[in-house]
Amino acid sequence: MRFYDREQEMTLLQDIERQSKNHATFTVLMGRRRVGKTSLIMRSLQGLDHAYLFVSKDSEAMLCRKFQETLELQLNLRVYGSITHFRDLFEMIMRESVQRPFTIVLDEFQNLQKINPAIFSEMQDIWDRYHTYSHLNLIASGSITSLMKSIFEDDNQPLYGRPTHRFTLRPFTISVLKQIFADHIPNYTNEDLLCLYMITGGVAKYVELLMDAGCYTKEKMLNYVCRLDSYFLTEGRDIINTEFGTDYNTYYSILQLIANGANRRGDIDGALQKDTGVYLANLERNYGMISRIKPLLSAAHSKISSYEITDAFLRFWFRFICPYQSLIESGQHKLLRQNISTHYEQFSGKTLERYFQTQLMETGEYTQVGNWWDRKGENEIDIVAINEFTCEGIAVEVKRNELKISMHILAEKVSKLPPQQFGKYHLQLQGLSLNDM
Repeated sequence: MRFYDREQEMTLLQDIERQSKNHATFTVLMGRRRVGKTSLIMRSLQGLDHAYLFVSKDSEAMLCRKFQETLELQLNLRVYGSITHFRDLFEMIMRESVQRPFTIVLDEFQNLQKINPAIFSEMQDIWDRYHTYSHLNLIASGSITSLMKSIFEDDNQPLYGRPTHRFTLRPFTISVLKQIFADHIPNYTNEDLLCLYMITGGVAKYVELLMDAGCYTKEKMLNYVCRLDSYFLTEGRDIINTEFGTDYNTYYSILQLIANGANRRGDIDGALQKDTGVYLANLERNYGMISRIKPLLSAAHSKISSYEITDAFLRFWFRFICPYQSLIESGQHKLLRQNISTHYEQFSGKTLERYFQTQLMETGEYTQVGNWWDRKGENEIDIVAINEFTCEGIAVEVKRNELKISMHILAEKVSKLPPQQFGKYHLQLQGLSLNDM
């Protein structure tokens, strides 16, 4: 699959590289696994002096030996003697960059913490001494969001305040997914597009796997996910284990419950027979795996809320793959596939709501997009989108089948919206179905 999108991010990285000719730059690039961080970085550095250093989970001495070899090969940077401490290697890099500009990429940067926690303090000291007259373009990339945030956003950490630039790489937008699909199969159906969005959420690697395998239809995509050698069967577990390590049992259970509809705090506490407040807070704030959803325009202190898994692939994986590991281990992949078919319409219906919410936000026409329900969990409106500047907006009912949309029922629900919150907004009523994707 060819390289898609990322024009803004590419321009930003190229601008930063030019800035490094005057003074050292330190860029932190975050993003979930497989979203395309490395591909973006390497493409932006084509034709430029750079070295790509992957931070594997080796001993510090072994890692330094690998880095020495890479620096000599890719930058012709001679390293005399055997360096066993990263601080010495990093100081040599900073010192060399005073004389000539180049780029160093440290991929999976967060792994340095496990190798030697003192490395970050040592980097701080060296960076502070050299960066004003160095010409190094340093890029630190990481996929474990919780650790990367801790390293760079906690004001108690030594590298806090050192990066000159920081941004997060997001999955492909819906418009890009449509472009990719159209390039591979111009006559794709909306059902196929919904399935692609449901499985991949726009994550570059997942999209690439399906496109390269020629899986352009819903049936082929789901068959590919469930086949014996499927990458997708283990990907969810790999993501969770990477983030949580050995402390994953309760987190696993919470995510399974949310994926299967137990999305209120009370329901989750009751199912696990324990207070899950700390775990939910960690999943939301530190790991970014769940979002706490409130009715649109509800007060900040409102206790009316529910949780959803933020990542589209993980929603799918925890609903259809995670609970059925016994089927996978016993080789009963046909049963796994049958179960997805049985529940596909209902699950994809909720995915369709999220699709349209995302699409509406991507238009740039609305300042807030969400849904609404009352204290009893009733009168739910699938989508409410508003523009706070124009006081215009829409209320939307979403159904897979357009014939099941009832504008009368939607109008009744809109009439029950609290006037103190929505009184100033003029809401148009709209129905959206598969036909409108």
